[in-house]
Amino acid sequence: MEIKDFKKVYCIGIKGAGITAVAEILKARGIEISGSDTSEVFYTDAILKRAGIAFFETFEAEHVPNDADVVVFSTAYSAETNIELKTASEKKITLLSYPEMLGLLFAEKMGLAVCGTHGKTTTSAILAQALLVAGADPSAIVGSQVLDWGSSALSGQGQYFVAESDEYQNKLKFYEPWSAILTSVDWDHPDFFPDFESYKKVFKDFVVKIPKAGHLVVWGDSVDTLEVAKAANCQVATYGFGEDNEYRVMEHGAWDAKRGAQNVEPKMQDAENKMTQVFEVFFREKSLGIFRTPLAGKHNVLNCTSVIALCHKLGIDLEKVGLALQEFKGTSRRFEQIGTFKNAILIDDYAHHPDEIKATLSGARQRYGDQKIWTVFHPHTFTRTKALLQEFAQSFDDTDRVVVIDIYGSAREQQGGVSSAQLVALINKYNHDKAEHIATIEQAVEYLKQHAGEFEVLITMGAGDVWKVAQKLLNC
Repeated sequence: MEIKDFKKVYCIGIKGAGITAVAEILKARGIEISGSDTSEVFYTDAILKRAGIAFFETFEAEHVPNDADVVVFSTAYSAETNIELKTASEKKITLLSYPEMLGLLFAEKMGLAVCGTHGKTTTSAILAQALLVAGADPSAIVGSQVLDWGSSALSGQGQYFVAESDEYQNKLKFYEPWSAILTSVDWDHPDFFPDFESYKKVFKDFVVKIPKAGHLVVWGDSVDTLEVAKAANCQVATYGFGEDNEYRVMEHGAWDAKRGAQNVEPKMQDAENKMTQVFEVFFREKSLGIFRTPLAGKHNVLNCTSVIALCHKLGIDLEKVGLALQEFKGTSRRFEQIGTFKNAILIDDYAHHPDEIKATLSGARQRYGDQKIWTVFHPHTFTRTKALLQEFAQSFDDTDRVVVIDIYGSAREQQGGVSSAQLVALINKYNHDKAEHIATIEQAVEYLKQHAGEFEVLITMGAGDVWKVAQKLLNC
């Protein structure tokens, strides 16, 4: 099966970030695209409408075109749970899951995979943008809207294809990478991976597929990423702050547009975000240059460094890479500043794992200093919340107050033996009276209206639809 033979493709779960990106790339090739999803509004609604891709907001058997060459479907659905998927199967239309479709696209070019528990979206977006600015004209699929593109995909004519590569349900088995970045390895998705060893194994099975002529760029400050890297047969390059890394971050501080370099942690000077992080990267004993990023937090310095390292290995012009990093605007729902409410800065973020929460809030504290930071957290899936309950409870040190909404089960789960009230009780055990349980988004919005003036920065955080809180406040 080859993509060049496709004339008409129907997508089930088309509002999913990955499938939206696939739909964009296929449409750019002249393929007729349509699809379906729920009526719930996501950021992808706007992307699909801009691209002129029609979609239904219900799942009905009659929606499936009889003449479709392929039906691409989200792995959140099965023939048992989705009438359209069942209908397509009965009509004997070729079915491809999202990762299978991405695997076909990925195989057409030199595939550059970005994998790991955290940072995949931002890192894959930065890598694709760096290649774009450097003139490599890449293709790319990123799991969020890249603000520089107004889209989550690139359909270039160059030799590289950058793909955000998700480990959940072992989607990695469908991809054949030529090179890869491994950002982190922390146990996640306990509904699929029963323990940390099974989780690490999918990464080991993935990196072993990189050919000897390719590269694995791996975060070198973690024993778990280094353990995974041992399975690789290709060239391995480490990056990080530690002195043993081949690509080492040095002289990390701040850059003030008015006053020049300062050897201090970055802080937000005003709502216009005139501060950027500045850092120097050494390859062994040689400086590759001083780089800047407007993104907050040390984790984003690491994300940028991984891109610098892979681009260096690929022979990409690092001066142009540096320009791309300096001007990169970020991605939707990754520490995205979306406006203000009663003079408070509103930020939306996708963090839904304890380590992501810590990194995001640490970056916020570095940027905003002593300003009052409140966080609205929406736990994502019962299995994750239950398995990592203790870790979640100790993830909010860098915020002054936490509002926790009822757990978002998504399409995966409806219940699971744990509650947001339990999480709040545990947070308050470690930090007295820091957290409050407020069941719904609507109730949270009303609570925040009543407490306007008590916070200067508000961060909505989670993988579900907690972004609606900030949007509703934005419109007040």
